[in-house]
Amino acid sequence: MREDDVLAMARDANVRFVRLQFTDILGVMKNVAIPVECLPQALNGEIMFDGSSIEGFVRIEEADMYLLPDPATFAVFPWSVEDAPTARLMCDIVNPDGTPFAGCPRTALKRVLAEVRALGAEVRVAPEVEFFLFERDAEGQATTRTKDQAGYFDLSPVDEGEEVRRKIVLALEQMGFAIEATHHEVAPGQHEIDLAAADALAAADNIATLRVVVRTIARMHHHHATFMPKPVTGINGSGLHLHQWLERDGRNLFHDPGKADGLSEWARSYLAGLIRHAKGYTAITNPLVNSYKRLVPGYEAPIYIAWATVNRSPMIRVPAGRGGRTRLELRSPDPACNPYLALAVTIKAGLQGIKEKWEPPPPVHRNISRMTEAERRELGIDHLPSSLIEALREMRRDPLVREALGEHLVQRFYEAKHIEWEVYRTEVHRWEVDQYLTTY
Repeated sequence: MREDDVLAMARDANVRFVRLQFTDILGVMKNVAIPVECLPQALNGEIMFDGSSIEGFVRIEEADMYLLPDPATFAVFPWSVEDAPTARLMCDIVNPDGTPFAGCPRTALKRVLAEVRALGAEVRVAPEVEFFLFERDAEGQATTRTKDQAGYFDLSPVDEGEEVRRKIVLALEQMGFAIEATHHEVAPGQHEIDLAAADALAAADNIATLRVVVRTIARMHHHHATFMPKPVTGINGSGLHLHQWLERDGRNLFHDPGKADGLSEWARSYLAGLIRHAKGYTAITNPLVNSYKRLVPGYEAPIYIAWATVNRSPMIRVPAGRGGRTRLELRSPDPACNPYLALAVTIKAGLQGIKEKWEPPPPVHRNISRMTEAERRELGIDHLPSSLIEALREMRRDPLVREALGEHLVQRFYEAKHIEWEVYRTEVHRWEVDQYLTTY
């Protein structure tokens, strides 16, 4: 899409304001709002902002940063008020001299995708995004309460969030999203929206935008939407399943009809890369202290570094579809991650597997969670990190993460997350008071 096309669409939609959007290192959406009259300057990369105020960007003495919008991401928000329709553009961050900013998550993903294109291929990603819809209290504050007692794939009237989810999907479709499926998930108040496949950069843009749309529509209907991985003790947490495969000229490079399992050598090597670097990239794909409350046995979240076809207990599943639908489903990430960074590190891992022609371990068709520790050890099945600090240590030990993201992003991410861990580690939590106060 050209810049002239964006200007024409904004004019046709009577757009009054444009939000120039980007994520900080932690994946939180940020934006600079401009009147539509400034759109030509924005498309020329002339809009500046203070990078020192954004998590993990730059020091105060390096504050000036510029936004470079991607014309292909132009979309009008469907909830805009009639007298002030508002659109958005996703942006890359550039330095004052026009060079790419080393701390831009979107640019990091684009660098990895350039490596894939050098092999004559394109990465396709189909995300499955899970989240919770909770009630707000009389003051409008978020709670973890829900009247919804529905289960997996249940419909109204049991599922009270069905109407809110329907309005979310309609809003996404009005913005140009293609939705493959949407349904209630296992836990009360938990929902899932499956996005149609897109190239990896568009998929990351879609995930980031979906989180904004879900929260906005939920608030408009007196609900609170959260992508927190494990908001309630004792029930399933929320995941972000990333279906990935490579294509060339529309042909799925992961499919080989001559193989018994239908998987090409590229698919097997990509799979091997995901497995070999799983511990190293987990801090990126599961970035919160709370992420590791989800990655525990008994709640369907994958904690074991293995793969299978029909078995859902390993970290990676190969769904049944073959031909054009041959894909790898990475099931460990959670929806709190920065989607640009998560895709950058996982694609980089798979790409290294292809370049090095690695071979994956044999698939595991038994329920791994029911195996004994000795049985898992005998089969060579390792597990993901069990805490954020363990994941951060694994990240620093794996050079692939640094290669994928660059020194700036890795260092700033580590610093921010280490602070988060230290705050958590030194805080006295309610459970400790309840457990120990009257006993000792």
